[in-house]
Amino acid sequence: MALFTVAASLSPAAAAENRGRDHHPSGGGLSAVIRYTEYGIPHIVAKDYADLGFGTGYAQAADQVCTLADGFVTVRGERSRWFGADGVTDGSLSSASKNLSSDLYFKGVRDSHVVEKLLATRAPAGPSAQSKELMRGWAAGYNAWLKQNRITDPACKGARWVRPVTITDVAAHGFAISVLGGQGRGVDGITAAQPPTAATPTTAPDPAGSAKAASELFAQDQADMGSNAVAFSGAATANGRGLLLGNPHYPWHGGRRFWQMQQTIPGELNVSGGALLGTATVSIGFNDKVAWSHTVATGVTLNLHQLSLDPADPTAYLVDGKPEHMTRRTVTVPVKDGATVTRTQWWTRYGPIVSNLGPSLPLPWTRTTAFALNDPNALNLRADTALGFAKARSTADMSKALGRTQDLPWVNTIAADASGHSLFTQSQVLPRITDKLAARCSTPLGKALYPASGVAVLDGSRGDCALGSDPDAVQPGVFGPAKMPVLKDAAYAENSNDSAWLTNTDHPLTGYERVFGTIGTPRSLRTRGAVEDVSAMAAKGELTVADLQRQEFADRAPAGNLTAADTAKACTALPGGTATNSSGTAVDVSSACAVLAKWDRTVDSTSRGALLFDRYWRKLTATVPAAELWKVPFSAADPVRTPNTLNTASPGVARALADAVTELRTAGIPLDSALGEHQYVVRNGKRIPLSGGTEGLGIWNKVEGIWDPTAGYTEVATGSSHIQAVGWNGSSCPMARTLLTYSQSENPNSPHYSDQTKLYSAKRWVTSRFCERDILASPALRVVRVHEHH
Repeated sequence: MALFTVAASLSPAAAAENRGRDHHPSGGGLSAVIRYTEYGIPHIVAKDYADLGFGTGYAQAADQVCTLADGFVTVRGERSRWFGADGVTDGSLSSASKNLSSDLYFKGVRDSHVVEKLLATRAPAGPSAQSKELMRGWAAGYNAWLKQNRITDPACKGARWVRPVTITDVAAHGFAISVLGGQGRGVDGITAAQPPTAATPTTAPDPAGSAKAASELFAQDQADMGSNAVAFSGAATANGRGLLLGNPHYPWHGGRRFWQMQQTIPGELNVSGGALLGTATVSIGFNDKVAWSHTVATGVTLNLHQLSLDPADPTAYLVDGKPEHMTRRTVTVPVKDGATVTRTQWWTRYGPIVSNLGPSLPLPWTRTTAFALNDPNALNLRADTALGFAKARSTADMSKALGRTQDLPWVNTIAADASGHSLFTQSQVLPRITDKLAARCSTPLGKALYPASGVAVLDGSRGDCALGSDPDAVQPGVFGPAKMPVLKDAAYAENSNDSAWLTNTDHPLTGYERVFGTIGTPRSLRTRGAVEDVSAMAAKGELTVADLQRQEFADRAPAGNLTAADTAKACTALPGGTATNSSGTAVDVSSACAVLAKWDRTVDSTSRGALLFDRYWRKLTATVPAAELWKVPFSAADPVRTPNTLNTASPGVARALADAVTELRTAGIPLDSALGEHQYVVRNGKRIPLSGGTEGLGIWNKVEGIWDPTAGYTEVATGSSHIQAVGWNGSSCPMARTLLTYSQSENPNSPHYSDQTKLYSAKRWVTSRFCERDILASPALRVVRVHEHH
């Protein structure tokens, strides 16, 4: 059916429902039809990729224009111009600590024209014509919305920095996302690196201290993005078809939010799901045959090359005894007061010189040594996997798309299909660091960093330490598809941001290089709890979408199951019911004992004791090392159930309990408060209580709250975002339930500012309207025809 005649296809009732609400701009150029259903979810129909991009850019701008515009200011290198050099970004597009360093980096990217060069690269090394048409259309759609509408969001209403964009802006935004784990992680170090002077000390990094810092820096439990996902094969389901539950953990504010949509080109593609803001494709989602989600992977997307410098020139380095001069990249950035700042960046055959990977990991440029950062995703603007997934008819098709495009920088893929297949694959664009190469070419610093963190530091003075190429790789210097950890058709395939090793405990994945992640090491409590849950679900079998929904909101706290009872017993055994807090004050903790004993071991918003345990557990794990925390240590032979048994003899247990009790009493919070009374968000002046909990508790439904010492958790920094539970029943309509936890818009004047947040609070779901009959039956149906020109 030609869906551009959608108005004619509306039932009389639906047409009557819409009478007076349709918008009919006239004119030529690009165009699309957008059908909005409940919760402001757009179903975008177009005749080709440019038009589809147009409708997507238009609809995204309608919901998120201020957040999008802020991102474009970032990738143009203009934050200092509009917001001041010392201001800060929202962190969504790089790790830059201040606007100035962000601008120096992104203006340098612009001045180098690397984005334009990548856009012009022919597929498969560059983006396909379809991807470029989507980007072109997205820019036109965003611009058309700006031209045809007034901004009501107070975050940018009347702001001069909200401007039209070009395809280069859209592609530069995609480039920023691609290098987020590589150059984006080193922005401060890239822009601060300057040649040494006579006074520069020659101190080298401490290998042991640097290894510890790198391990913490690259640890997933410290990241602002995470996720859970599980795919069940037909062996575990009620009807022999696949099931997928995706639960990505992403920031609740700023440029890394998801946004829901359905995209349709009749006869070409029909896909629904969540897109990252500023992108023109569905990032995680489903069609009538397949469903997929992503989890942030443990693969390290960068490596370092330690350079031996020419004694006569610290901006020249030696390769096989011959000097090579660094390339200057002089960047000028406008600043708010009208002044400009000019700095020089230094680039090598390996990438930019970097002076640190954050304050805890200095990489000093001395008279003898410097460090260059290699990021293979700086050559990756392919962006075609999402289209391949959108059109896939099976998990086998998804594997083919991953192998053909190789464009996912920092995520795993977990998928299921209507025929009953499941898939896990860690198909990332990673520097081709083999363990053999690391053993042969690591510097002393690298010998410490690589085992601890997966960050290789190679000897840049040796030509035989180049990364090399795999014959099946799309670009040089990266692993080809044959080297990726993959698990196909297991009863379950699950990932919660640990390495691929325990994707399925009956079929552990081994044999991959250290840069992909670890094998035989302790798992996070979230992984342990997730594997316990999903393996039990698979063993029970006969699973349905409803089982996925129950898992999402079970809100079991694995840390509580392991330690709450022992903590309560230790509490009751304290002499006089008192414990000494970190300030040396004796605290009566006796009332906490019963609260912890009665706690139901969940982080449901109605749960009493959850908040007390949360505050206690955070303090305990922050001060007591794992070796002291547990009586039974980790065993690779029993990785899901170890370590276990709380070491209540550690003085840190009583101290952490005293600190938690002191903290809550100081805030005026009763120890037995229901969690939702002090874990909530405020939207338009109204509190919305939230279930869920922090990473350290092992919660599937992660909510990383922002602590207010006077009130509790009064906002969410990161956590569950675009949740989807998907299955099939043999019809052409997938059985899908979705939930966008923070809702479609950050505009407080939008009707979709908090509507799904209220659903999330109530543990309710959106029933996806994927098929035509379901879209047209929506009681909220609103049809908008958008055109490039009035």
